[in-house]
Amino acid sequence: MNLYLAIGIAAVTAVIGWFLGFIYRKNYTEKKIGRTEEYAKRLYDDAVKKAEDYKKEKVLEAKEEILKAKAENDREKAESEREMRERRNEVQRSERHLIQREETLDKKANNLEAREESLNKRAAELTKSEEEVAALKDKQIAELERIASMSREEAKQIIVDKVQKEAYHDAAATVRDIESQAKEDGEKKARNIIALAIQKCAADHVAESTVSVITLPNDDMKGRIIGREGRNIRALETATGVDLIIDDTPEAVIVSAFDPVRREVARIAVEKLIMDGRIHPARIEEMVEKARKEVDNQIREAGENAIFETNQHGIHPELVKLLGRLRYRTSYGQNVLKHSIEVSHLAGLMAAELGADVQLAKRAGLLHDIGKAVDHESEGTHVTLGVELARKYRESEAVIHCIQAHHNDVEPQTVEAVLVQAADAISAARPGARRESLENYIKRLEKLEEIAGSFDGVDKCYAIQSGREVRIMVKPEDVNDDGIRILAKEIAKQIEEQMEYPGQIRVNVIRETRSTEYAK
Repeated sequence: MNLYLAIGIAAVTAVIGWFLGFIYRKNYTEKKIGRTEEYAKRLYDDAVKKAEDYKKEKVLEAKEEILKAKAENDREKAESEREMRERRNEVQRSERHLIQREETLDKKANNLEAREESLNKRAAELTKSEEEVAALKDKQIAELERIASMSREEAKQIIVDKVQKEAYHDAAATVRDIESQAKEDGEKKARNIIALAIQKCAADHVAESTVSVITLPNDDMKGRIIGREGRNIRALETATGVDLIIDDTPEAVIVSAFDPVRREVARIAVEKLIMDGRIHPARIEEMVEKARKEVDNQIREAGENAIFETNQHGIHPELVKLLGRLRYRTSYGQNVLKHSIEVSHLAGLMAAELGADVQLAKRAGLLHDIGKAVDHESEGTHVTLGVELARKYRESEAVIHCIQAHHNDVEPQTVEAVLVQAADAISAARPGARRESLENYIKRLEKLEEIAGSFDGVDKCYAIQSGREVRIMVKPEDVNDDGIRILAKEIAKQIEEQMEYPGQIRVNVIRETRSTEYAK
């Protein structure tokens, strides 16, 4: 019973709760809807108000735009009217100008017609005058032919012949002047080029002899170099191939040898032995071997420096070594390596001035005396040996030809060969570049005068300019002006055949005629 009562109470309670909740929700919803409606109404009113305001604002803006457009239209209309007035005025001015030009052209046309009539009258008068002049000219020509007893064609031929002879004479004189001027200009330009090359390449010349002097710390060192019963000095001379001269010269030993490389090896070896202090045959052989290696390094470095200085790369390594050997080779006291470098520079400078192959001239100038590096140990002239070495180490035929022609063993066929020959002569002819003994110098001068004096017609001859020139005075009654040229060539040829000399010798033949009278 209690259970059912409890269930019934619970059901009644639930129904009452649901009813109360329904009543509450309905009242709350209605209130909420009322508030929402009021809010929506306010929003609507605000929107309507804003729309009205926006509408009024846009209407005002539209009115302003209309007023602006109207004002702009009025302004453009006024501007257009002003432009139309200006154009109308411009057209009126152009019309007036054209009317004036037409009037002016009409006046000019009238003047031209008048001038044309005048010119026609003058032309007719001139034609009549020309006919009268032609008739008069024919009459005069006929009278001249009668007086001169020759026709018009004959007279014309005489005049043409005379003019032709004068033209030939003038042409010959012009040709002679041109040849003389060309020769003078050529000699002047050649002198300028050579002078420029010499100025740009002022090399030092170091004269070396066939002996080297080694300074000793004291005279006791002489005995140690000689050794017991001379075994040390014999070992040195045998190992190096030189002569050691030990005399009364205080604190000095002289190394004598014709081969400069052997002499340099001996000098370095003796200096090393003196510094080391231990001098005996075994030590001597060791020091000589070290000195040889040092000299070989110096030779290689000297060759590489020469190539670097002249910018001639790509030369065979063996030729580089031979170039380095020229450092210890002299010719008339002139260092051959420095001479070769100078010839290379001179030939290159002259080639640049003449538009020739600069690299070929410099390469040939550097290698032109390469044969002197081996002429002590091989048979043949340095030219022949140089040609063989250049061909062996695959130098170009152009370089080989320059080497072969630099002493006129063959006739030069290229500009570069002539330039190498000239550069060689310039380098050898520098004052102080080469030296000779006094006896050889005097003999050469005497030989020059002897050769020059052996020709017929020579009155006096003198060797001057240190043997670089021989000046010859001839007898004017025996040798004419043309003969002195032939005589100079014959004397020069005789000197080339009978003498050996560095550089070149100038043969200067002088013919002078004097006439003397006395007023009494």
